[in-house]
Amino acid sequence: MRLDKPRVFPLSDDEADETQQQLLDRMRGADGDVLNIFRTLANHADLTRRWMVFGTHVLVKSTLPARERELVILRVGWLCRAEYEWGQHVVIARDAGITDDEIRRVQAGPEAAGWSAADRTALRAVDELLADSHISDAIWAELGLIFETEQILDLIFTVGQYNLVSMALNSLGVQLEPNAPTFQI
Repeated sequence: MRLDKPRVFPLSDDEADETQQQLLDRMRGADGDVLNIFRTLANHADLTRRWMVFGTHVLVKSTLPARERELVILRVGWLCRAEYEWGQHVVIARDAGITDDEIRRVQAGPEAAGWSAADRTALRAVDELLADSHISDAIWAELGLIFETEQILDLIFTVGQYNLVSMALNSLGVQLEPNAPTFQI
């Protein structure tokens, strides 16, 4: 974690006004808990409500298959040094069938041994977007052999979404939930 305490503290149910409480209620998991990211972002309920529309598309309505989406998100989290994002998506990646060995390999990057050509290309696209805000012609051509146009667009917007989220998490100091995976899985 970049910060050992929050700069913007997550709202408790007692601190939330009516609008914030409605937002928190929509964010409750099956166990009744609300993740620290949502409790923190609830400090600006209007922003969070509007951002969630886009975030929901990227996370659950994207045309990218879950495996590729999660590899992309993990790579963004790793490159942005966003341990909170990494930890949340380790859990989701496992649910998508990604192994712990593959999750650790995301840290080594696209040139690590063992990636399929499709996985390597998706990871290279992430690296290029975060390094240069651009996908090279070579990687674009490789993406075109693997993905449909909508999927490439979703890949680009997934990288952008999780880069934004990583900046917010790192800058706000959102802390990991107890027992959340860390960079050392």
